[in-house]
Amino acid sequence: MTILAVLFDVGGVLSSEDEMPAHLVRAFTLPGAPDDIDHQIATGQMAEEHFRATLIEGGATPERADALMVEMWDWYCGIPDEVLLAWAADLTDRVRVGIISNSADGARREEERRYGFSSIFEHIVYSHEVGLAKPDVRIYALACERVGVAPHEVVFIDDRPENVLAAREFGMHSVQHVDTSETIRAVEALLTPSGGPRVQA
Repeated sequence: MTILAVLFDVGGVLSSEDEMPAHLVRAFTLPGAPDDIDHQIATGQMAEEHFRATLIEGGATPERADALMVEMWDWYCGIPDEVLLAWAADLTDRVRVGIISNSADGARREEERRYGFSSIFEHIVYSHEVGLAKPDVRIYALACERVGVAPHEVVFIDDRPENVLAAREFGMHSVQHVDTSETIRAVEALLTPSGGPRVQA
């Protein structure tokens, strides 16, 4: 078995993922919002500016709307897992590393500003940019195409069971992230089967 790439989720893996604070939930509750609003956001059908405009339509001043957007992005980006990011950076000498993230319009700007993902990850697939969201297998297929690998040559890391299962059914090796050290051990075991030499990309 030859692993050529390790692909990471962001929220809940590379960064913390907590529940949205109640006051932001109230502020961003859209009257008459469709039941699939989360899917619309993740697939790029609802732009960042729509949120800001809705806040103003709901009575917020432009200044207040801007302040709420800043709070929202702070919550969205969370706190980075520095250990996992450092390990991902070290992996670049051995395999290709990338990201598959269910995201919202503006995520690339905000995460790059905070974390500098492009300095580590050569390939970053944001769902809102490609119009596909996990666990849709088409986003895994697109990621493999962009990275230039077959599914069985990939290890995918995600915290959500449904995304891990979909990746596995697509043919990827997949690891459900719960604990950083356990995730690293699980992936290293796949990169170095039976204690053999580390695989080079």
